[in-house]
Amino acid sequence: MATQMKRELPTEAKLKIIIVGAGLGGAGAAISCLLKGHSVHILESASEIGEIGAGIQVLPNSSKVLKYWGLEHSLLTHASHPKAANLINWKGIPLSSLDFGSSTAKYPGTCYWDFHRADLHRVLIERAVELGASMECNARVVDVKCKEEGATVLLADGREMEADLVVGADGIHSRMREVLVQRKQPPKRTGDLAYRLLLDAEKLKEDPELAPFVLNKEVNYWIGPGAHVVTYMLRDSSLCNMVLLVPDDMPEDGPSTIAGNVEEMRSLFTGWDPRITKLLALCENVQRWRLCIVEPLETWYHPSGSFVLLGDSVHATLPYLASGAGMSFEDAAVLGECLGKVKSKSVDEKIFALKVYQACRKERTEMIVERGNVQQVLYHLDDGDEQVERDRKIRANGAAQTDADMEEGEALVWRDPVLAPKLLGYDHLQDVEKHWNSLARGRSVAGSKL
Repeated sequence: MATQMKRELPTEAKLKIIIVGAGLGGAGAAISCLLKGHSVHILESASEIGEIGAGIQVLPNSSKVLKYWGLEHSLLTHASHPKAANLINWKGIPLSSLDFGSSTAKYPGTCYWDFHRADLHRVLIERAVELGASMECNARVVDVKCKEEGATVLLADGREMEADLVVGADGIHSRMREVLVQRKQPPKRTGDLAYRLLLDAEKLKEDPELAPFVLNKEVNYWIGPGAHVVTYMLRDSSLCNMVLLVPDDMPEDGPSTIAGNVEEMRSLFTGWDPRITKLLALCENVQRWRLCIVEPLETWYHPSGSFVLLGDSVHATLPYLASGAGMSFEDAAVLGECLGKVKSKSVDEKIFALKVYQACRKERTEMIVERGNVQQVLYHLDDGDEQVERDRKIRANGAAQTDADMEEGEALVWRDPVLAPKLLGYDHLQDVEKHWNSLARGRSVAGSKL
């Protein structure tokens, strides 16, 4: 897939787009729409542009999009290049592994990358600005008023802004989702929370048992009763990103992110692989994130064609497929392609573009959310018959033994015989073309009957 060059559009087709939210999805949407020749203004409620969090994994389907946007050169400065993924029993017994070189050979032009989230986000924002995006902080959007010729955005400070299209990309606790569906729709708790921490790789290298985590440049998953642990390297192997996924015991009505207790965290992994104990001994402080999902919406866009949702605001998922940000990037890429095909600012043109966008994205993202829920079960099985059967499938190296295996899926998801090609081999250009042509034929047939 060649790098997308920026287009110039005639005035009658150039949309004025307001994007609500400057996170990964919002920044990606800005890039995608700007490359197609539209104008973009980003409104961010926070006091400054930035991302919290630590590591983020970029899979082949995501790397394809990022390269298409012309980001490869900028990202290589910050990327880590993992060689493999390992699944490990909670006691430290290796179960299986996947070589990423062999995996990407099936998806030419792609790669596996790992980033510090802030680095990836900064590159996206810089690219959006380079392409002509304008943006402002302390700009909290409280409402969107849709009409045939466009939409009016209402800000908390009393200002109003006009746009041909408003894109809601304001994350899992989305105000824009509430505006679209006209009711409160909070995220749904999944029963899990995440401890996220960054460890100094130099400390790991001082211990012969931990040093291989730095030197081997691999992603490691320990799976066990009710919990699992993930590690991988960041920033030229100077940091070890560690995430521990455990049952959610956070206060019911409290914030979704709070400070964690290090000793309490360590106690949850008593009896696990001694290397985990050693890693946790290097931790001085930690945050806890409640893990939630967003249940499917009937529609992602307003019937006026002037307002649409994207990313976590409409399909937040568990991080157990490493695909939350990837789905947002795909959304952004598809939305840009669809808007790049409009020939005017007419209501019909915009509605059709958003209809194609939803057709491309809704079923796929719902599948990812649901499979993330399945993955939660597969990773967290108690020791027993189901766990033994799960491990048998893992050791079978992805070769499904029965139809039931194919349907349920394998815990090492990136080689799952059914899901992996769908997830990792996704091509947004082909998807848009297929759905555009299919829906256009239906549009023509409907028009001929009038």
